[in-house]
Order: sequence, then structure tokens, then C-alpha cells
Amino acid sequence: MFIMNAGLSGDSTLIVRPMERRDAREVTCLIEQLGYERSQDEVLCWLEALGSVTERQAAFVACLGEEVVGWIEVSIERRLQSDPFALIGGLVVKDGARGRGIGRRLCATAEEWGWSHGVSKVRVTSRSTRVDAHRFYAKDGYEPVKVSQVFEKRRGE
Repeated sequence: MFIMNAGLSGDSTLIVRPMERRDAREVTCLIEQLGYERSQDEVLCWLEALGSVTERQAAFVACLGEEVVGWIEVSIERRLQSDPFALIGGLVVKDGARGRGIGRRLCATAEEWGWSHGVSKVRVTSRSTRVDAHRFYAKDGYEPVKVSQVFEKRRGE
């Protein structure tokens, strides 16, 4: 767990800790802020599955007091063609709480987790339309290394 003074008025203690079942409702709302649809039950199932693979994947929440104001998910990726790396699979800070260092603290937590699992590189992908996110990552020391497209095929199509 990480605790810091977030430089906020009122309750200024930011706590970053592993995501728990009790966070599912607020995490679900933050997923919607990213533009995705996941039910609270789906989030709970994901968290239950995470419990069995914590050496390969982790999720953390940032809390101001009892309120979850952000989350980050990170996994260790092993590819035949490259050295293992940590991949930030998702990051969101609640509308109204951005610009206070919360996202940076979440990234630092994911980075520390990755380093502790033996990787030397942390990677993040970001949708091409998320210009503000691109500025955030660049300011936090991330460098663009490639541009790609994502293709998917659904079962039965």
C-alpha cells in the first residue's frame, strides 16, 4: 500500500492499494468513464479470477478517504519475439480528480510492480483518439515506439 499527501483540500490522503471485491461498484463506474461496458458482476468475476494469477497480473485502486478515484491494471506479457514486459492494460482517474498526480502515482505503482517481477520495460497502449492520455504518458516519461491497428474476430462471425 502507498500513502501520500495528494495536495488536495479536505481529505488529502491518497492511498494506492490492491483492488478488492468491495471496489467493484466504483471500478465499474470508472470503466464506463473510459467508454467501456462491464457489469459489476463481470468486474467481480474478473477480480475472483485475478486471485489465482497474481504473479502475472495485478490491479490497484487510488482512494481519497474511502472513495475510489482511479484504478490501474498491469500484467506481465511474455512474447516469443521479445523480452518480457509489463503492460498497463487500463488506467483511469475519475472526472474531477484529474490533474492531481493520481494517475502518476498509479503508473508508478504499476511500474514498481513490474520491476519487482523482473521486467525491464513497462508498456502502455492508448487509443488514437485519447490525445490527453497521450500527453499524460509522454509527460510521465513514456515514449511512443510504434503505431498499430487492432483487429479482432468474434466467435461465430
